[in-house]
Amino acid sequence: MRFDLVDLKLFLAILEAGSITAGAARANLALPSASARVRGMEETAGTPLLVRSRAGAVATPAGEALAHHARLILQQSERMRGELSRYGRGLKGHVRLWSNTAAFSVGLIGDLARFLARHPDVDVDLQERPSREIAPALRGGLIHIGLLSDVGDTLGLETRTYGEDVLMAVLPKGHRLANTPGAGFADVAALPFVGLTPGNAIHQLIETHAVALGLPLKYRVRVNRIEAVGEMVQAGVGVSVLPTADALRVAERTQVEVFTLPEAWARRRLVVAVRDLQALPEFARQFLDGLGG
Repeated sequence: MRFDLVDLKLFLAILEAGSITAGAARANLALPSASARVRGMEETAGTPLLVRSRAGAVATPAGEALAHHARLILQQSERMRGELSRYGRGLKGHVRLWSNTAAFSVGLIGDLARFLARHPDVDVDLQERPSREIAPALRGGLIHIGLLSDVGDTLGLETRTYGEDVLMAVLPKGHRLANTPGAGFADVAALPFVGLTPGNAIHQLIETHAVALGLPLKYRVRVNRIEAVGEMVQAGVGVSVLPTADALRVAERTQVEVFTLPEAWARRRLVVAVRDLQALPEFARQFLDGLGG
């Protein structure tokens, strides 16, 4: 039974993305090529590996077994490449890193620049992703390292603190709360609210604390882009709460006011996470050591 590394990476990407189409895009393959590879894997295995439906694709029991071994093989392959790269110029290390937006504002770019300057034979594939996508990608073996908020699900991952991000209120220009001493989340939660789409980890946290105060949020609208939040607030539709990096970006581009929420829970811990530290290739461990240093 023979599968190449491209096959294995594609299969994991499909499971992570939930469909062959999205998995092909993540694996940088054309859809016809990806479909042909999946059919070839199933023919080689002699059994279906995916259950296909209009909703997407999920693994069969045989597919789950393949995914387990694929993760182990890909991790070992990366570790081999990292160790061999010390002995010759033919192989280079390649760190796959996903980070949420907040980590960019607490030093990631500086850490990355210093590492790349010291390690000319190692490349870094950096992608900005929401925290809710990073933890599953780590568990699935799609990336080496993730930078995410600990508000999300980090169960089963090895983590350490990287930095801190504070939530900020976003208000229409000239709003009275912007200059009200002692204003906090309770004042914001009592106003018409502009939210992000259901499932967003930050707004799940916000909703939990609003309910605890007896002030369930009164959503005027929920949108799927940070920029759209800023536009809605600027127009006077309502107020919002965003991470510092997002709030400051919105404030630069739209006519809004922002202030830091004083509540302790509004300070979120950013963590650097890996699936298995011992299984990381050496070059990825070196990069990890430099984060936050």
